[in-house]
Amino acid sequence: MAGLGRVKLRDLIPLEGLPCDSYKLSVSTLSQSLAQYSAAIIQLSTSDGALLRSSLESAPLYFQHKPSYPAADVNDSREWCKTSGYHADPQQWKETYDFRPGLTPSSDMEFPPTGLSDVFSMLGRTARDILDAISFYLNLRSSPFTQILDNVPLRNREISSSVLSVSCHARSSFQGVTTQEEGQLGMFSDQVDRSLVTIVKSDKPGLHVRDFHGHWVLVDGDLGPQEAIVYPGLALYQATAGYISPALHRTHMGHQQGSLYGQCSLSFKLMPKSMTNLNCSEMRAAGHEVEAQFQLPLPVDDFMQRSTDQLLNRSNFPTFNFPTAQDGSMKPMMRRRKSNSRSKPLPPSKRLRLEAQRVLKERVQDIADKKGIKLSQVNTLLTDSISLSE
Repeated sequence: MAGLGRVKLRDLIPLEGLPCDSYKLSVSTLSQSLAQYSAAIIQLSTSDGALLRSSLESAPLYFQHKPSYPAADVNDSREWCKTSGYHADPQQWKETYDFRPGLTPSSDMEFPPTGLSDVFSMLGRTARDILDAISFYLNLRSSPFTQILDNVPLRNREISSSVLSVSCHARSSFQGVTTQEEGQLGMFSDQVDRSLVTIVKSDKPGLHVRDFHGHWVLVDGDLGPQEAIVYPGLALYQATAGYISPALHRTHMGHQQGSLYGQCSLSFKLMPKSMTNLNCSEMRAAGHEVEAQFQLPLPVDDFMQRSTDQLLNRSNFPTFNFPTAQDGSMKPMMRRRKSNSRSKPLPPSKRLRLEAQRVLKERVQDIADKKGIKLSQVNTLLTDSISLSE
């Protein structure tokens, strides 16, 4: 916990001209914390911290008036940007109220937690400042993700893609579905957000994030009254060609399981807007190497419907821990990556031929295994086949 980076929001707000030392240091601290722990601590202003606490303190009363046996909601990934109002997940013992500007909840007779509009605006600005700081670290141009973000303010009849969620885990009067063993009660399944950036503030500790070494770290154990947790999501992983890994996180209530009000939290997810594409053109323009799986633009609506495994394209994803230059950027590493790629270039035709050879060898090997042909014979057949093709 001691290594989790703490950054003051006021030091991350970009100004015209050359970056000051406090900005470069804050960007470096934020980026290295995200690289090692997949999370960082953001320190808000006194007034913003008070606004966050006020809204969070009103959450338990809101959920206490909800039924003990709510029906489970069926989430349609195609409607990801249209969730609003109250919904429950008995499997996770979790209830949520989604606040999404531009969309009125179906039940407009209820009174949601207080100050959500102001909190949404404040955390939205905070998330964009954090995203710009990450862009500076990657040596991208300023505000490179503007094209995939909502308008500020929203235009007529537009619905926000980003969402502010007020959640409650395991209040005593909520009857969820018990699927865990007795010793595991209070631990909820691992999740990866599909956001660009997520900011979370809870009234009780319990948020765990998996770090670079695969260890689960309690990240909100000693938060101050003006502090919140920030971590990257899958959309940022996709838009940065995998250079910024998404946080794998889970909630562990521990001894708080079964408490009267459970654990309440506020989470703001800065989301890419529908009908746009996630592409890595900005990364290529900055000189970063872009792997094959990120070469083609990915429509946001398709991105939201794909499984996490499909998006990550691997069973375990690494966290990149790049050395940082004195100006807070990645320029030295970029130059090394460029020189490495120049030292051993492979033309497209060669890469395609090597891939074809690999696939052919695997298929021939499968046939050989079924027919009992020895490996030496397989290699001979394969060599003859490749020679003929060339």
